[in-house]
Amino acid sequence: MKSSRFLLASLVLLLVCGTAQAQFGKRLGKAVENAAKNATVRKAEQKTEEAVGKTIDKATDPDTYKDKNGNIVETPDSGVSTGQPQKGVKAAEMAYAKSDFVPGDEIIFSDDLANEQLGEFPSQWDLLNGNAEVASIDGLKCINLEAGSTSTVAPLIKDMKSYLPDVFTIELDYWVNNFTETNKMPSQNYTLHLLDEKGSDVISLQFAEGRVNWNYKTSSGEIRNGNVDWKEKIDSWSHLAVSFNKRAFKAYINGVRVVNIPNMAAPKSMKINNSHWSDHRTAITNVRIAKGAVPLYDRMMSDGKFITYGITFDVGKSTIKPESMGEINRIAKLMQDNPGLKFSVEGHTDSTGSAATNQKLSDERSAAVVAKLVEMGVSKDRLKSAGKGQSSPIADNGTDEGRAKNRRVEFVKL
Repeated sequence: MKSSRFLLASLVLLLVCGTAQAQFGKRLGKAVENAAKNATVRKAEQKTEEAVGKTIDKATDPDTYKDKNGNIVETPDSGVSTGQPQKGVKAAEMAYAKSDFVPGDEIIFSDDLANEQLGEFPSQWDLLNGNAEVASIDGLKCINLEAGSTSTVAPLIKDMKSYLPDVFTIELDYWVNNFTETNKMPSQNYTLHLLDEKGSDVISLQFAEGRVNWNYKTSSGEIRNGNVDWKEKIDSWSHLAVSFNKRAFKAYINGVRVVNIPNMAAPKSMKINNSHWSDHRTAITNVRIAKGAVPLYDRMMSDGKFITYGITFDVGKSTIKPESMGEINRIAKLMQDNPGLKFSVEGHTDSTGSAATNQKLSDERSAAVVAKLVEMGVSKDRLKSAGKGQSSPIADNGTDEGRAKNRRVEFVKL
């Protein structure tokens, strides 16, 4: 009897152990299977991340320049992958699409130097130090800040010490030189100063030779600073834009934000200077100061339309400048958030040039804006283009500020 019970117990034990072993085997097999799957997924994700990383790096890292003889020259690695793209339009659009800069609506000061005489001091400016005169680079008039000394200029405005409102934007184009013989980097050095009513710096923003540096004062009076490496395209114009909103300051180069300060004291005026280095050509043009923007929807609801100065084009062409993407993104979002909105996109020019040329140009520019919005997902049946040429000025074409106001794009509600 005992042996029978022992035999029965042994059989039960073997059965239990066998079942447990089988279950363990299944669990182990499942774990191995899951581990293999996870490893495969991780490997695929890693490959994807590497591919995306390479694509982004290739699109955004301008690691070469051409010297004055057309030879490709590598530049030192800045450690920043958000520099201005140099290799193809698609790369540029990737970076510029990240811009959130929107220029102000009410123009305070504007100067494209179109009516200035070469060799003379620019009539809308004051000379604070050094020497400056009107020059021309590739046919574009500009203010040449004399090399070899620090030359400082400021807009000639009625109240020179206090004209910047609580919300404002400043834009200008600046020239980037070819390499210096010593350091093989783009050769330029500018400093934009935003000042308080006593003329002291609220912020000094220096953009020079592959780097942006800034020193600023917080609203409580504390002094802080920062910097970022930055590469630019040589022998060309770059675009600087800054915005201030009560206490928040941002700066953009060629449509890409490079400075973001959340708490800064309020500035009241501006000036700009070059360095004293003799091997630098420093020049600025297309300077515009404007009061901050009113929300698009508010303007559209009150006026049945809104005017934008944030969509700009290459001179004499319908090619939309990359820095316009901040405003175009804002309009696309407005239309996505309000599916019932339909607009007539109307391009306007100033009176410079013939009426026929301006009409053709405005037709092409308004069509280009519609095409860009459609490309961004807005249904084509919600938009129509209409060039207005120089036929509907809203300001005096005899002044720089007036011409700047007349060069505009209007979105008229249908």
